[in-house]
Order: sequence, then structure tokens, then C-alpha cells
Amino acid sequence: MAASSSNPAFARNPVFNGKAVAQTPTMTADGLQQLYERPAAGPAETDRMSYDDVIMKTAGLFAIFLVTGVIGFLANWPVPTVLGLGLMIVGVLVGFVLGLVNAFKREPSVPLILAYAAFEGLAIGAISSFFEYQWSGIVIQAVLATVAVFGVTLALFASGKIRASKRATKVFLIAMVGYGVFSLLNLVLMLTGVVTDPFGLRSGWIGLVIGVVVVIMAAYSLVLDFDMIQRGVKSGAPRKYGWTGAFGLMTTIVWLYLELLRMIAIFRN
Repeated sequence: MAASSSNPAFARNPVFNGKAVAQTPTMTADGLQQLYERPAAGPAETDRMSYDDVIMKTAGLFAIFLVTGVIGFLANWPVPTVLGLGLMIVGVLVGFVLGLVNAFKREPSVPLILAYAAFEGLAIGAISSFFEYQWSGIVIQAVLATVAVFGVTLALFASGKIRASKRATKVFLIAMVGYGVFSLLNLVLMLTGVVTDPFGLRSGWIGLVIGVVVVIMAAYSLVLDFDMIQRGVKSGAPRKYGWTGAFGLMTTIVWLYLELLRMIAIFRN
């Protein structure tokens, strides 16, 4: 005899207390036909990651990013203000911390990713206003250049003409470490007054050459993002990881935009 459960929810339910009469389900010909004609379950029904879902999540993040970006931009427009500088500092610091937290979390956190988009928008909006104040029209130029690089990279990836490889990824990681060390050194030299140029060591033709290399690195980072999303969709990853893909795309696109903004400024200077 089966032991009864001490849980009232089970004890009172005939399905679990052994009092239910077993019934053999029957299927009519019409029922079989309806089952056959029923459309296959899509990613939404199976709670699986899909390209459309990643696109929608990415669009949502950028909608938040643009709203807070406009706030950060207008706070510094038409002339830089203390409020605008404060929003930029807060956006940079909080966005940086949230970026690290989201990057190292094994499970995506939707609130943290949304918060990252909001604070990153404040930072980039305020930074963009500083550039726009000195070089009129530069923000539109950088945005168009970012869209162009993103579109070309996506088209090449979708056509199979460019793919992520182990060797290229290893070179990319080494280059990223080198670029990180160079950027840190450049920042220290600028803060200590050793280099007085607004862009530090990244000035003149040297700055343009470095900028081209970094843009190529950012484009390859997009390839890695596309590859990760493709692997997730093909492997049937849970739908929540679409947020991870959207977060990765946002961070790379923002990085690409900043590098292009700086390149254009150096060139126009």
C-alpha cells in the first residue's frame, strides 16, 4: 500500500492519495488530425532563446539608453554645466561597476542589465555633449559611422564571410590586454600632467592609427557577440540568456561609438 502524504495539498487530492480511478485516454480520428495540424511550438512556447527575442531585448536596452542619453546630453547643452559633469561622473562610475557585475555574473540579472543601460546612457550622453560643444556635428558623424561598422560586420557574419576562430580570438585577447595597459598608462600621464594633449598619447596620426586598430578590434568583438548568440540559439539555450546577448551587443556598440567619436575628433582637430 502506498504511504499517504502528510502534505494536505496531496492528501486531499485524489490524484496523489491513491483514490483516483485510473482512466486510459482515448483519441478519436478528429483529435489525431487536429494534433497533426497543430503548428510546431516556437521558441516563445518552449522558453528558448531566439534571434527575434535577442533583437527585441537589445532594442529595449537601447531605448532606455537613448532616453537617459538625451538627459545627459541636454544637461550639458548648449554649454557644459556642473549638473552635466556630475551626471557624467555618476554614469561612468555606476555604469562601469554594473558592467563588471553583469559581465561576471553566470546568470543574467534583468534589473542590473536595465540599470546598466540607464547609467551608461547618462555617461555617453554627457560625454557626447562635450564633443559636440567643441566639434559641431561630430555626434551624428560618430553615430552614422557606428551604424555602418555594425551593419557591415553583421552582413559579413550572416553571409559566412567572417567567423570567429580560436587563433583570431587569442590574438584579440592579447591585443585587448595590450590596449588596456596602454589606456591606463595614457590616463596616468594625462592626470599627472606629463602629457597635456586632451587625448594624451592618442594624438595626431599616431592616435588615428591606434583608432583604426581599436575599431577593428571592436568589430571583431561584434563577431564574437554574434557567434555567442548564434551558438545560444542553436543549442536551445534558455530564453533568459537573450539578455546576456543583448548586454554583450550594447557594451560592444558603446565601445565602438566612443572609439569612433574620438577618432573623428582627432581627425577634425
